[in-house]
Amino acid sequence: MGDWRDHCRRQHQGRGGLNIPLVVMISGRGSNLCAILQAIADKTLDADVKMVISNSSDAAGLKYARNAGVPTQVIHAPAKEFEQQAQNIIDTVVPRLVVLAGFMKILSAQFVDHYRERLINIHPALLPAFPGLHTHRRAIEAGVGEHGASVHMVIPAVDAGPIIAQVKLNVLPCDDEQTLANRVLIQEHKLYPKCLQWFAQNRIRVQQHAAFLDDQPLPIVYSEQL
Repeated sequence: MGDWRDHCRRQHQGRGGLNIPLVVMISGRGSNLCAILQAIADKTLDADVKMVISNSSDAAGLKYARNAGVPTQVIHAPAKEFEQQAQNIIDTVVPRLVVLAGFMKILSAQFVDHYRERLINIHPALLPAFPGLHTHRRAIEAGVGEHGASVHMVIPAVDAGPIIAQVKLNVLPCDDEQTLANRVLIQEHKLYPKCLQWFAQNRIRVQQHAAFLDDQPLPIVYSEQL
């Protein structure tokens, strides 16, 4: 672990330690990638997206990256070969974080462990409730009063890593799966850059199965008005 930390420290000393390098992995529309790029442009996120990796050449988010001048790489390969190629690319960049933003492949324990404490994801539910897919539909079917999104560190168990922050909103009587998904997505676009900025400010510490902000246990839970 010391190797990548030392590299990142040396890499950013000349820039006042302001910008952390990121690699973002996507599979689809890339709306959270777009939110991250916009936060960087707005100077509310001190980061540089060095590479966007996708498992689909049809991923709409690739256009956001290219328009922002960010290099992209599409990898078409079976799981093991995909991960090896992705790892080779990522390790060339040596990012502070590997950011999963709508990346829909389950990653192996070997890949996840290689980026331990550097692999982060956003999940459209209030974990530990509704891990996995179709979270909005399941929330509606379960009749829950609150739903939301969670930013968490990635461990081999799916959607089970230490939670950094969550945003919750009330499920309205008129909500269906799509309206709820739309409302949650708006909050995701605010929550993810905020959490990444804490890493940029060196305020996050991850230790075993827990995460801390300024040495205070996480997660922080926000209401809908983030």
